[in-house]
Amino acid sequence: MFYKLGSCIAVSAFACMAQAEGNLTFTTGMDYSSGHYGQAEKTRITYVPFITKYALNDQWTFKAVVPWLTIDGPGAVSADSRIITGNSTARRTRESGLGDVVLGTTYSALQLNDQKLYLDLGFKVKVPTASESKGLGTGKTDYTMTADLYKTLDRVTLLGTVGYKVLGDPSGVSLNNVWFSTVGAVYKIDDQNNIGATLDLRQATTSNNTGLREYTIFYSHKFDQRYKLQTYMVAGDTTSSVDFGAGAMLAMSW
Repeated sequence: MFYKLGSCIAVSAFACMAQAEGNLTFTTGMDYSSGHYGQAEKTRITYVPFITKYALNDQWTFKAVVPWLTIDGPGAVSADSRIITGNSTARRTRESGLGDVVLGTTYSALQLNDQKLYLDLGFKVKVPTASESKGLGTGKTDYTMTADLYKTLDRVTLLGTVGYKVLGDPSGVSLNNVWFSTVGAVYKIDDQNNIGATLDLRQATTSNNTGLREYTIFYSHKFDQRYKLQTYMVAGDTTSSVDFGAGAMLAMSW
């Protein structure tokens, strides 16, 4: 789910996956998004991630994301975080291939169980395995640092993220390093079902772009101690934001 792994779902997945039983979790699914991103024609992106997460203990978690993606559009929009990298091409193209691999770790810095307050610190590296010539990625390494805060009040969990991303510059394009944030809430319907919503914000990656502002609603269902499913829809209201997106992710833990 390309950018959602770094923004839209990264926080909302707390409701579905953060309390998975066992040390090893495998997640896969499909994300679809469509947007104009300042172009005359829409760019449509399908993203299929294969995610492995390993919890070493109560404090450290390690994650690897290996995606396959397809991008269909007029060009100039990188499938990696939908960064606008230049002017569109004269013709529409459709490209598929390996996306950028993302490696990350999270440290549980604060666990106040009595107050139900938790703070996680994260760091991840985007390895430029996606083809820049096909427009599947920027061809450069990115680094991201995050702080995630969770506070539970009865059936409601409040979520917040603040992060900073250092972007590598693709050929001929100078990208700004950006701050981003997410706020949201999860409502626990019962032991198996949760619903929630998030707001994602990000600074503009270039002086010619707008910032990102997107709204996500999601639902997660826990089948048993091993299987969990999360579905979601997302929409945005800036030039750099998705017009519409939706997806589903299935998590299996051992």
